[in-house]
Amino acid sequence: MSTRERLPQLSGDPFITDGGMETVLIFDYGLELPDFASFVLLDQPAGVQAFRSYYVRFLDIARERAAGIVLDTPTWRANADWGERLGYSPEALADVNRRGVALLEELRRDAKGMQLVISGCIGPRGDGYQVGDAMTSEEAESYHQPQVETFAGTTADLVSALTLTYVDEAVGIVRAAEKAGIPSVVSFTLETDGRLPSGQALKDAVAEVDAETGAAAAYFMVNCAHPTHFEHVLADGGLERLRGLRANASSKSHAELDEAEELDQGDPHELAEQYRSLRLAWPNLTVVGGCCGTDHRHVDEICAVWTG
Repeated sequence: MSTRERLPQLSGDPFITDGGMETVLIFDYGLELPDFASFVLLDQPAGVQAFRSYYVRFLDIARERAAGIVLDTPTWRANADWGERLGYSPEALADVNRRGVALLEELRRDAKGMQLVISGCIGPRGDGYQVGDAMTSEEAESYHQPQVETFAGTTADLVSALTLTYVDEAVGIVRAAEKAGIPSVVSFTLETDGRLPSGQALKDAVAEVDAETGAAAAYFMVNCAHPTHFEHVLADGGLERLRGLRANASSKSHAELDEAEELDQGDPHELAEQYRSLRLAWPNLTVVGGCCGTDHRHVDEICAVWTG
């Protein structure tokens, strides 16, 4: 049975992800990411080496903590609108998405004996913090279909749509993935009140995506939000389909983070303890990692409390 037919992170065993790739590359590696797009580094030998160095840190954590790992390709911005802004043709975008998978496949071959799941990363058409010009689900399916189909033609095990702000875009991506024959994961971002930037409650958003797609998504996640923003939401129940969390290091709002001139890395130990406190209210949470401001230190602390 292929990994696509049975994703190992659905087994209940602990899996980690990487951290805030873009913020690490900018603030720790000193690299420039135009429009917050990391995929452009795949065209630079030094950039590819930076990716390898970045990913290996998280692979080492998974190995030491005896956890599985889900790694996303550096393609969160590699869709049509952002690609055009950065001078990439549709053919060039497809090629860079394939090379993102190929890089992780190399690492998987080297990581013998480890459960390494390759996720083709899909980002929102907009900026990820605001809804902006919303698409219908049909428009979203058509828009994201090329990137989804590109990943489906590689060794990627699934596609993960990160930092989504409203339901229709999520529905479109899930439908595109189902047609392409590749599992999908939907990850919503939340404001400080625990709601999507669209204003919808998380529980209602998950239920609507499932209702519109026949529950075709493998599972749901939350990313680019701090645990203090949504811990109260979990008490209401109805989030059994939520299996993953990639929290920000900072408890600041999206608006505050946009205006910040320095990176807020928070406290890795404190963030891990906040993850620990979520376990009782969130028993289905098995995929844990970080988002903006987090690095290998945060994920190591989180993995320690999770596997321990």
